[in-house]
Amino acid sequence: EEAASDFRRPHNNEREVFLSSPVLLWRGGSEGARSREMGSSSPLTNPVFSPASPPTSLRHLPPPLLLLPFHGKNPRPLRSSPLRSNQRPRPSLLPAAAAAAVPARSTSTASPLHALIFDCDGVIVESEHLHRQAYNDTFAHFDVRCPSSPLHPVNWAPEFYDELQNRIGGGKPKMRWYFGEKGWPSSKIFETPPSSDSDRAKLIDELQDWKTERYKAIIGSGTVAPRPGVLRLMDDAKAAGIKLAVCSAATKSSVILCLENLIGDERFQGLDCFLAGDDVKEKKPDPSIYLTAAKRLNVLEKNCVVVEDSIIGLQAATRAGMSCIVTYTSSTANQV
Repeated sequence: EEAASDFRRPHNNEREVFLSSPVLLWRGGSEGARSREMGSSSPLTNPVFSPASPPTSLRHLPPPLLLLPFHGKNPRPLRSSPLRSNQRPRPSLLPAAAAAAVPARSTSTASPLHALIFDCDGVIVESEHLHRQAYNDTFAHFDVRCPSSPLHPVNWAPEFYDELQNRIGGGKPKMRWYFGEKGWPSSKIFETPPSSDSDRAKLIDELQDWKTERYKAIIGSGTVAPRPGVLRLMDDAKAAGIKLAVCSAATKSSVILCLENLIGDERFQGLDCFLAGDDVKEKKPDPSIYLTAAKRLNVLEKNCVVVEDSIIGLQAATRAGMSCIVTYTSSTANQV
């Protein structure tokens, strides 16, 4: 058994922040990792993870502590919701060698945290079902019918969309892949399936534009709320002097509307960096968006912690040389 000193409480100059969503913490490298049964509110030392070999699946884990430097007089702990009676504590991936090397009274051997970077969809808001609705509304509006199912417009079922969005980042790549697999469709845009690259690009552009406007209408309806704990985590990080950024693969206009509606204009304008899919050439899991964010924030990659919800996002963050916390959703919990 590991000594109790492997798990330290925050010092007076640190604020303890519990993430309210289930998370997976990843640390690769030569230190390795091993599992340990623990309760839902157990503090973890150094929830910071090296970029080596990101995992290929996510496990359901209890929420950890995120230690933020704090210079105020009255730090307030943010605690996660208790486990329901039918839930059991899950094993945690811990950097055993590193933990054993950290004295109970030491501050940390991890790189200092200078920037906290959030994905948007699935992190700030649990939105994948809303995106699926917007896609299906788009397919119905344009009467998009693939040769594999010509009797009805394309309709992505929840199970299929979960698999699709966890494997392919970005709306246009999703549709291009799907039409490549199922056959290019007829539609109100093209009565016969497009055969040239230019016509196929035009089809996808028009579908994506309409889908984006439909998604913005859903977000702007006032019925969508941010995930629990997100706003307070942002505020506490800001108060601790940590830079904040949002990096999303989604279309810029839809992310802006989403952030304005969900985190408020003051928090949005207070971000130190905001990037969307339009700002980089390659989508996640390519690390471009996070590398660009580090440059704009003027921080080293090793001093950034990214909050993601999926394997694709985790791969993008770790390939950028950043640490990553995965707060997964019902759509990403069972990724393999």
